Amino acid sequence: MMLRYALQTIRDRKGGFLGAFLALMCAAALITACGTLLETGLRGRIATERYAAAPLVVSADQNVHRTTVKHKGNGKTKVKHKAKPVAERAWLPAAIADRISNLKGVRKVVPELTFLAQPVTRSATQSVSQLAARPSYGHSWASAPLTPFALVSGRAPASEDDVVIDRGLAEQKGLKPGDRLVVQSTSTPRPYRISGIAAPADRGDLRQQSSLFFSTAEAERLAARPGRISALGVMPAPGTDPNRLKQQVEQALRDTTAQVATGDDRGPVEFLDAAGARIKLVSMGGAMGGTSLLVAILVVVGTFALSIQQRHRELALLRAIAATPRQIRRLLGREALAVGVVSGLLGALAGLPLAGWLHSRFIDMGVVPATLERTAGIFPACAALAVTLLGAWAAARISGRRIARIRPAEAMVESTVERGPARGRILAGLVLLAGGAALVAVLSVLRTEAAATPVTFLAVVVSATAVSLLGPFLVRLASVLLAGPLRLAGSGGPLATANIRGNSTRMASVVTPLTLLIGMTCTVLFVQPTLGDAARAQAHDGVRAAWVLAAQGPGVPSAAAETIRRTPGVTAATEVVRTTVRVGLDKYPAQGVTQAGLGRTWDPDVTRGSLTEFTTGPGAAAISELAADRLGLHPGSKLKVHLGDGTPATLTVVAVYSRGLGFGDLTLPHDLLARHMDNPLAATVLVAGDSGRDELAAALKQFPGVSVIAPATADRLQADRQQENAAVNHLAMGLVLAFTAIAVVNTLAMSVSERIREFAMLRLAGATRRQVLRMLRIEALSVLLIAAALGSGIAVAVLTAFSIGMTGSAAPTVLPLVYATVVGAAALLALTATALPGRLALKVRPVEVATSRQ
Repeated sequence: MMLRYALQTIRDRKGGFLGAFLALMCAAALITACGTLLETGLRGRIATERYAAAPLVVSADQNVHRTTVKHKGNGKTKVKHKAKPVAERAWLPAAIADRISNLKGVRKVVPELTFLAQPVTRSATQSVSQLAARPSYGHSWASAPLTPFALVSGRAPASEDDVVIDRGLAEQKGLKPGDRLVVQSTSTPRPYRISGIAAPADRGDLRQQSSLFFSTAEAERLAARPGRISALGVMPAPGTDPNRLKQQVEQALRDTTAQVATGDDRGPVEFLDAAGARIKLVSMGGAMGGTSLLVAILVVVGTFALSIQQRHRELALLRAIAATPRQIRRLLGREALAVGVVSGLLGALAGLPLAGWLHSRFIDMGVVPATLERTAGIFPACAALAVTLLGAWAAARISGRRIARIRPAEAMVESTVERGPARGRILAGLVLLAGGAALVAVLSVLRTEAAATPVTFLAVVVSATAVSLLGPFLVRLASVLLAGPLRLAGSGGPLATANIRGNSTRMASVVTPLTLLIGMTCTVLFVQPTLGDAARAQAHDGVRAAWVLAAQGPGVPSAAAETIRRTPGVTAATEVVRTTVRVGLDKYPAQGVTQAGLGRTWDPDVTRGSLTEFTTGPGAAAISELAADRLGLHPGSKLKVHLGDGTPATLTVVAVYSRGLGFGDLTLPHDLLARHMDNPLAATVLVAGDSGRDELAAALKQFPGVSVIAPATADRLQADRQQENAAVNHLAMGLVLAFTAIAVVNTLAMSVSERIREFAMLRLAGATRRQVLRMLRIEALSVLLIAAALGSGIAVAVLTAFSIGMTGSAAPTVLPLVYATVVGAAALLALTATALPGRLALKVRPVEVATSRQ
């Protein structure tokens, strides 16, 4: 019976429930999309290409490990094991092949070398990056059976000058056997003769990479890892059970850290970036999903509160004709569930293509490699539907709690005269306000981006929720402050003031999503500039070089830096490589710098110790003040790290510097860091001296893609790269902001469309349509002003705390033009969402509205 009443109410009040329907549908779509990304990070398939013909692949452990033992008071011990991935490829000892080759059931063991091999051009009109559209790797021709690759033309590489390229690259660039091809690998770029073209046998061309094959001796030279291999393919003999063979191989390698992969587990061995992207997707999907859920709860509860407030008279009449509180709660709950089922299903279906679009955009931005396939499981959609149903039911029950609890006579009175918020709401608002202040205080002491970012957005949502609960008081206070200025707006001003003051609860429901929209948007847009400007300022102040060498391709070869050092007028050339290392299980950005003449090109603002000791000690390290504080280190302390490929190293701290944002937390000797990187080429080379750009450029003619730029230009390039990284965060949070913007329009439209009787009474009292619309515009602008003040205040507080924690300065970067655009867009939304339903409401004749049933 109650369900039938609920469905009849929905049919009769389609407009009132449309707002709740849209809010729930958007929430379900957003949660489904975020859940799909999260599931892709957890279970996304990484298909192998190069190792397709090798049922078993042996690789090095790509993680660092830590085991902790905790002794409990009852004599028991708790052992906890943790592992974290390293940034570069870990390599195996080549001798490990001898342990496997003689095992029963092994037909062949194929060692694999994978290293940087980028085709480049010496043309002055074509950039280096144009020659290879996909990642390009070099291998030994001896590893061709792993795919297997077979020659389609030409011959195998026989000398150190030969190279075999894959068919995809040959067709793309019109190359053929006999042509010359310049390859930039781990050392000086050099020309090779294309001796042959190869393609996977019985398979299509490689889709995710280009492969270049060299002779065994040349591949070992280019890989620059003597006595080591990147992987090992195991070919079983005919009739051998792969699972049993895997057990035998694992048993043979039990006293090593080598790992054996089969099936889809081979993909992460081949594509390390895809394996790392899984962790990134889990983090991004979790953060987006958590923020989306909090925002959805705030928006949905606000929408239901406004919907129930507009039905206050109807519900009061039900109470007056003997409806019990339990019946009112059941009615509201069933209405919410009925709306939630339909909106949740449609939203979950809409979330699947949204997740696909997000995944493709992340691929285009380089955040996720195409090798990580998107998972389209049913669990995210089911979870979104369940969350939508639970959220709708809870929102309706919370919003209708008061009308269902008070006496019928009080309900009738409250249906005509708005009362202030309940004590519980006030108390909850004060608690959340204190919670927001506490999060801001915590944010001011967080000094790592990974820790500060989630707290930043959580502080905005919690503060906006406090505004939602305390909104009626804030709106009334604002109406008092705006009363004077609004009198100057003509006849509509006093009416708008009276409406804002007399309907503060309704106005607060409109202020809340606008506050969240402005506060969240400003925070998203200004977090990265705050951090980026501080980092660029430190880098600008710390670079003493007159010129900087930069590369369009994979990097600047050491030979180019050496050539520059021999150029007349050059006093120092510092090569800089960048990666991340592990201290314990914690990840730290690190740079490697050549030590000779370092003081002429680089000034990190040493506060303790001496940079002179760093330039003379092969095992020396300089660290930032942040790293020193976190690790409890000082000059003379021992620093134990795992380098990019997981190799352990122990260094001595000789200097502590303050410009950690600009140069990273750890500075290590260049050769030590570069030897354990997949790409050992320098990211930049800092050049000191009085040589001019033309002289330096002339010396670099033999190095394609290497250019000479001023430090200011290098700063701009760095800013552009940071902007690309910021674009990822903007895209991720943009969906949440779009949802909030829809909620703003939705709430404003609901608020205006239900005031048709009020407009009719104003018309009958002598007001013209133009005067009523003017009153609506003044109300909308007043609400916008209140929301802009609250949202901007929240954003300033959060950004200031973020700036204090991350940069040590209470000076967040706020771009005036961007801020004006945010407020202008919010104003456009508010005015449009007010004007359109207002004009529709005024089309009905006032007499018809006044004589119609309520």
